[in-house]
Amino acid sequence: MSAKPDSRALLARWPDAWLLGGVRTPFVDFTQAASLVSPIDLGIKAAREAFSRVGVMPSDTGTVIAGCMAQASFDAYVLPRHIGLYSGVPVEVPAHLVQRVCGTGIEVISQGADAVAQERADLALCVGTESMSRNPVAAYTHRTGFRMGQVEFRDFLWEALLDPSVDMTMGGTAESLAKRFDISRAAADRFASRSFDRALAAQADGFFAGEICPLQDESFDVDGFRARGIRLRGNGSGISADTHVRGSSLEQLAKLKPAFGGVQTGGNSSAIVDGAAAVLVGSSRYVKERRLEPLARLVGSAAIGVHPESMGLGPVGAIRALLRDARLELADIDRIEINEAFAAQVLACVRELGLDESRLNVNGGAIALGHPLGATGIRLALTLARELRRQRLRYGIASACIGGGQGIALLIENVPAGARA
Repeated sequence: MSAKPDSRALLARWPDAWLLGGVRTPFVDFTQAASLVSPIDLGIKAAREAFSRVGVMPSDTGTVIAGCMAQASFDAYVLPRHIGLYSGVPVEVPAHLVQRVCGTGIEVISQGADAVAQERADLALCVGTESMSRNPVAAYTHRTGFRMGQVEFRDFLWEALLDPSVDMTMGGTAESLAKRFDISRAAADRFASRSFDRALAAQADGFFAGEICPLQDESFDVDGFRARGIRLRGNGSGISADTHVRGSSLEQLAKLKPAFGGVQTGGNSSAIVDGAAAVLVGSSRYVKERRLEPLARLVGSAAIGVHPESMGLGPVGAIRALLRDARLELADIDRIEINEAFAAQVLACVRELGLDESRLNVNGGAIALGHPLGATGIRLALTLARELRRQRLRYGIASACIGGGQGIALLIENVPAGARA
């Protein structure tokens, strides 16, 4: 169950791939205002806003890559295709779906960078989207009919948290790490409280507003296609900020009951939310032709497997493999984002890496903001790139653990203005 990198890590390094910019929707609490909205429409909204904010034409797009985990609408098969079509991408441009559980968004960006670096496209639209609220209550064994006493419908969202290979829930894997690294309930709650405090500060100073596009009722009309759009639930005024962020003191968190029989609770685990994020990845040629100022350079990525029981340590192996491939040390990395699936899971990574927590998740993380599976990785990369630019720092890594026993990490560089593409 070692988290150390080995030769089996899947590595990528890009000589010419640039994160041009992007945007995300607010992350909205489970079953609340965005719960009726298809993940396709959340993705369309983020994609349209990304083109607008970066200031490029959708017609320049060479490929559409979208990530989503759950089939949360009956047209889920065409999710990446419809995100492209309804955001204005030409009909001739292909689209495909990516699925790497909690690492999906980072994988989407990695594949976009691959396409650009290999000169298969000058501009890639990279989208992650998820409606946790619309995860279905499903049956998989009734296609041939129902037998008396054997009707079985289950909550897909809940059942998907179980890894049957080791008969452990994702929360159970966090509890395993809590025992292994002697992480107490108090330590987990302290980490969670700090995540909320940092997210509140990022909201208050307007940092998150710089990456969020408000959600409101609207239609997406494209010539030649049936209109579709967003209809919020009981919120005609729209939503302009993440809804789960709130004051969460240690005293409040300490009152919550364990969710998995140990240190993890609903307060120190990632929030269940709906949301989408989109970024544009382009080549230096495209940047120069359009006279753009890219947000960051995409340097490389790493994905690696770990034992399913220790899936929460996936970021450790991925980060180590990525650093080794880039010939950098952890001390060279100015900011690190590790997805906050569970407080104990992140703390285990901190201890295994020997990580300085002052550089980690400085604007809060998924405990405060929420974790819409397919969108999280893109949110991590976008927030990280913006933070590096704001603080005039050089290197950052965005990383996530992955259910089933994997880790993924993305290295980005804030390049000084005179040296940008």
